[in-house]
Amino acid sequence: MPSDFVLSGTAVSRGTRALINIPVAKLYTGTDMSIPVHVIRGKRAGPTLFISAAIHGDELNGIEIIRRLQLQETLNAIKGTLILVPMVNVFGVLNQSRYLPDRRDLNRCFPGSQKGSLAGRLANLFLTEIVQKCDYGIDLHTGAIHRSNLPQIRANLDDPQTKALAEAFGVPVLLNSNLRDGSLRQAADDSGVKILLYEAGEALRFDELCIRAGLRGVLDVMRHLGMIRKVKRKQKLEPFEARSSSWIRATESGIVRLLKNLGERVKQGEEIAKIYDPNGHRVETIYAKHEGIVIGRLNIPLVQEGDALMHVAMFTLASEVAEHVEIMHEIFED
Repeated sequence: MPSDFVLSGTAVSRGTRALINIPVAKLYTGTDMSIPVHVIRGKRAGPTLFISAAIHGDELNGIEIIRRLQLQETLNAIKGTLILVPMVNVFGVLNQSRYLPDRRDLNRCFPGSQKGSLAGRLANLFLTEIVQKCDYGIDLHTGAIHRSNLPQIRANLDDPQTKALAEAFGVPVLLNSNLRDGSLRQAADDSGVKILLYEAGEALRFDELCIRAGLRGVLDVMRHLGMIRKVKRKQKLEPFEARSSSWIRATESGIVRLLKNLGERVKQGEEIAKIYDPNGHRVETIYAKHEGIVIGRLNIPLVQEGDALMHVAMFTLASEVAEHVEIMHEIFED
């Protein structure tokens, strides 16, 4: 662990904190845009971990998780270096949009290029200035607009170190997710950085349960890495690993009534949704193709044929997963 950690030309010494604004690009109004980064360095050696949020500019839960994380007194005795990036896609946050002004999805533009599109340049900047200087990372996400996700970790669970981090995070659902070309996870993996993706809640909304679960999960990963002191838990959430999942889609257009909520168990062949025409006549009933747990759900009742309704993860012991989801609600809703 070097005595100084250099970020965007600014040196941060051991035992200090710094707020660094990394220049990105000007708006066409001439206003400078920058990524705010908080660096917290311990006096003692340890790993370097980044926590990032709002790669999609309308996914806001992570911003609040990072705000609350900064207030934790346990960070005063941290080992190693913690890098907090509450708004990666500052342009998207400004516009309350998932995308960048060039309509590109930042999480499909890694590793990017210094001479590429705006999205490519931002991706390259974040990768080289933040990600490649770290040993580990946690990227905080929510569902897309009008969709909610059950708190879950998506990661390469075939990698033992990454799987151990995922288990330490402490949410009931771990989804083995293949690396996708152009994603931050793919670029981080190529750079030798172990990374988790936390999915929870809905775009443009704060969800208290998801925020509390995310904050505790981040702290427990830090404890696993030896960055902060460990604590004893009265209730521990046992994680369950899903190796596959699928979206159930509308077979007709209309007004949908979903019959299952996030975290509920569905059985193969069970009715999970009914679609009606504007006059109230039922036009279609949707049945579950597999047994599993609902980990994603549409919130708006208006659907077109082919729209995603529910995301169902398949588990060997779906009933036990459902029980642990109930425990999660008890823990974080108190």
